[in-house]
Order: sequence, then C-alpha cells, then structure tokens
Amino acid sequence: MRLDKTYTVKEIAGLINCTFSGDENHPVTGINEIHKVTHGDLVFVDHPKYYDKALKSAATTILIDKEVECPEGKALIISTAPFDDYNRLTRHFCPVIDQSETVGINTVIDPSAVIYPNVFIGNNVRIGKNSRILPGAVIMDRTIIGDHVIIGPNTTIGHNAFYYKRKPEGYDRMHTCGWVEIHDRVEIGANCTIDAGVSGNTEIGEGTKIDNIVHIGHDTVIGKNCLLAANVGLAGCVTVEDRVILWGQVGCASDIVIGEGAIVLAQSGIAKSLEGGKTYFGSPCGEVKLKFRELAALRRLPELLERM
Repeated sequence: MRLDKTYTVKEIAGLINCTFSGDENHPVTGINEIHKVTHGDLVFVDHPKYYDKALKSAATTILIDKEVECPEGKALIISTAPFDDYNRLTRHFCPVIDQSETVGINTVIDPSAVIYPNVFIGNNVRIGKNSRILPGAVIMDRTIIGDHVIIGPNTTIGHNAFYYKRKPEGYDRMHTCGWVEIHDRVEIGANCTIDAGVSGNTEIGEGTKIDNIVHIGHDTVIGKNCLLAANVGLAGCVTVEDRVILWGQVGCASDIVIGEGAIVLAQSGIAKSLEGGKTYFGSPCGEVKLKFRELAALRRLPELLERM
C-alpha cells in the first residue's frame, strides 16, 4: 500500500506510541506484508524465525518486537505487538468506509461499460471500456477492472484477504488494505471469488479466462492468457506465469510459482513450484509420464501380491 505522502519514521512510530531506532527523518512511503515489500515500505515481524528475512528484505522500515542492530539505511520501530500495531497503521491509512448505496464514492465507471441489475460496486473502483458486470456480482473497494472484461453472475472481486494470526483467544484477522487488478480482456465465470491483496494487489493478467466456481487467494498474481477450469483453488501469494493451464479441481498451496506454459491436469495438488513447459498430474503432482507409470504399477499390485 502506497501512503498518501512520505512520512518520517518518527511520525509513524508516534501514531502507535512506539520507540524507534535510526534517523528520525528516515522516510516511509508504503506499508506491506513480507511477500510484497519494496524499497520505502514498512513491514512487520513478530517471530525470531523470520527476523533475518524481514531485516534483509527490500523493506526499509521494520516493525519488530525485539531491539536488534539496525541495518544500514533502515529504521526499526520497536513494538510489543507488531501484528496489532501493523493493523493499527493500516486501519489509520486505509479505514473501512461503510456503504449503503450500490455504487461507492470516488468510483469511476466508463460510460461504455455495462452494469447489470443487482451489482454492488464499492469505493474507489475503476471499471474500463466495454466491460460487462453481470447480475449479482460484488466489486469491492479499490478494485481496478480493465477494458473488455466480463465478470460473471454472483462473482465477488476484492473480498478480505484470508490472513489471520493465531492468539490464545482465537484468530485475529489482518486488516485488508490491498486490492484486485484485472487487466484487459479477462473473462471470469459465475460464483468465483478473488480476494484482495493484504496490502498489495492480487492480479489477473491480460487475456486470462477463468471458469465458474474458482477461488484465487490474496496477493496471487496470474499472468497473461492463462486458463483456469472450474473448481480450481489457489492459495495466497501464488505466482502463475503466462500461458499456464489449470484443469478442473486443481489445488495449489501458498507461495508457489507455476512456470510459463505449464499444464496441470484435473484434480492435481500442487505442493511445490513447477517448471514451465511441462505437463503435471497427481497429488502431490509430478510430471505426467512418471505419474501415469506409477498408476500403472499400482494397478499391478494386487496381481503381484497374489503371487507372493
């Protein structure tokens, strides 16, 4: 999430009543979780296992629960509860705007776009030329929709990211301040859900086609001219490169890369990153020739047992 202006670390720390180390004029230009950080961003970390990852990331301001040596060119904000203070910051800079009208404030819809009855459109949304939003669709805050996009009935774009911290009293949700960006000539079927990024974007590339009842998790980036068949489910922070085909009921774990031109056959489960240009099958999936040989061997197993 880009901030409306550049703030100093002293100003940011003051908003959450925390101490800091580093130059008090150190600039903060954005707030992001670890998968999306860039130079100028603030990121939080609250577990020793991830200290090094956060401190060595592109983020230049780290909200942390321990006083450690401050890396050169960075600043630290010391907090007893970084997750909670991170949420306080994102709610401050991106508060929830309650809405009772069917179209929110600061939303721009191109005159050539077709919006069917019973469509809900949130605040700060952009809808491009000749796009069609079919009945029952929900377009949440900050969504960006390009030109010649079709969004099917009862599909929800930009709902809250599924990102929680486990606490003794239950699960606490990270405040969503990200968005969804859908590029030109994308088609999305009925009853799909595409979650907003936590503090960055979930992105659907130009020319990609998505079937009915598909779920795409927060901060996932799908490339150009991909095909996703019905019941595909992608977790958060997945990268799907260009021209990938995912057939029906493929499931994918988080923080995985599916390489350009890969094809994953129906009902496969993706547990680790896949090279491009190959066909995969199974759960956990592997290259299709090997998996089919494994299935053939399994079919012979009863015969082999009888011989023993």
